[in-house]
Order: sequence, then structure tokens, then C-alpha cells
Amino acid sequence: MDLDKRTHLNLGSGRAYDPQAVNLDLTADTSPDVVHNLTVFPWPFPDNRFRSVLMRDVLEHLPDTLATIEELYRICEPKGVVHIIVPHFSSNGAFTDPTHRRFFSALTFDYFTEGHPQNFYTPCRFRIISRRIVFRPRFFNKVVWRLANRYIQTYEDSWAWRFPAWFISVELEVLK
Repeated sequence: MDLDKRTHLNLGSGRAYDPQAVNLDLTADTSPDVVHNLTVFPWPFPDNRFRSVLMRDVLEHLPDTLATIEELYRICEPKGVVHIIVPHFSSNGAFTDPTHRRFFSALTFDYFTEGHPQNFYTPCRFRIISRRIVFRPRFFNKVVWRLANRYIQTYEDSWAWRFPAWFISVELEVLK
């Protein structure tokens, strides 16, 4: 399929090459369609280029979260969907990898929504389509998973260090 016709972007594709997407990675060793360092702005795509973007296990490695969110906003078409997966701050994986630069709460992405009181960091706006705190697949975690996703603030304030999460999955709709 012609790269120009692909409307999905797989950022930081690594070895998870998606033949239906434009695959971008930092290294040519993983055979992406586009080799680019995501810390260099602007990214090599025109405005409003993509209908959807997947960013799995990438954002935590980048030094400037706000600039990255703004670039995602720029390259997505209106009503485009950005799917971000990052380690939850309570995950041991968040701290184990020496290349992780920051940690995320399930509520981090609220800062980019219209109604958040601290949404003044960037003019880019998104609507949260879905948000899940995901736990490792263990029997007891099934109960914690349900409660944590129903009462996110309470979980992160009181339970996160007792019942650590694994990662956060959030889908954001681009509001332009």
C-alpha cells in the first residue's frame, strides 16, 4: 500500500510493524517506513495528515511531553484519534527502565481537555474517548482493576502504591 494513502501512524513502531500504517521509529534497524527522532520538531508530516495515531511505550521516553502532544495535534486531522499507552506511575516498569524521563497518571491527559482548570499549558484540545488503568493479569487484580477505573482519583491517591498498576491506555479525539 502506498504510504501516502495510509491514514494511520504507528509512532515508535519498533518490531511491531503495521502494514496498514505509516511506521516511524528512531532506528532503521527495525525497518520502519520513516526513520525520525521524535525529539526533532516538526515531525516529517504535513498538518492534518493522519486519521489515527498509535503511540505505544514511547511518550515516557521523550523529554518534552507538551511539545509532543502539540505535534500529535498538528499532524492529526480534526476528530482524529490518538491512542497512547504509557506505564502507570505505580508500575515498577516505570522506574526500572533508565531511559524513562517522566511518569504518568491516568489523569495526566485531562490537562489537554476543554474543562480542566490547568489546560493553559497548551492551546491544543482533546476529548478523552476512553481511559483505562491496566493491571497485570492476576486473579486479585480483577477486583482492583474495576475499582481503580471507577474511582481513578481515589485509586491514585490512596491505593496505587498498595496495588500497583501496569500501564495506562488512553484514546484522545483531536478537537480542531
